[in-house]
Amino acid sequence: METITGQKLIDKNINPTAMRILVLNLLLKQASAISLSDIEKALLPADRITIYRTIKTFEEKGLVHLIDDGTGSPKYALCLDECDADEHHDMHVHFYCINCKETFCLPDSKIPDIALPQKFNSLEMNLLVKGVCDQCAE
Repeated sequence: METITGQKLIDKNINPTAMRILVLNLLLKQASAISLSDIEKALLPADRITIYRTIKTFEEKGLVHLIDDGTGSPKYALCLDECDADEHHDMHVHFYCINCKETFCLPDSKIPDIALPQKFNSLEMNLLVKGVCDQCAE
């Protein structure tokens, strides 16, 4: 077991099983968000249900956040260290490249405060920008 990976799981109150360590190691290597099906393909012949439960546990404990990039296939990316089981603090812009079809977290691009009418209570907010990423623009 990699101690850094195992410790990251323990810090989020997640039992560091072999599958959880494999999934976290895969996520740590990603430059962009990844879909559940891509995680499954990368970890073949691992059990689909176990991978799904692992990702859901990671999401519930504040280790990953879900990104709806409009493709119909939710993507997952690692959260900021400040996220926990009670609250996600990933209020940043997500970018979908129409060329390479990758989805990126842009943590330095914060979502601006939105003034809602009275009696409207926001629970979560997403901002997705579509365009061409820096790699495809070259």
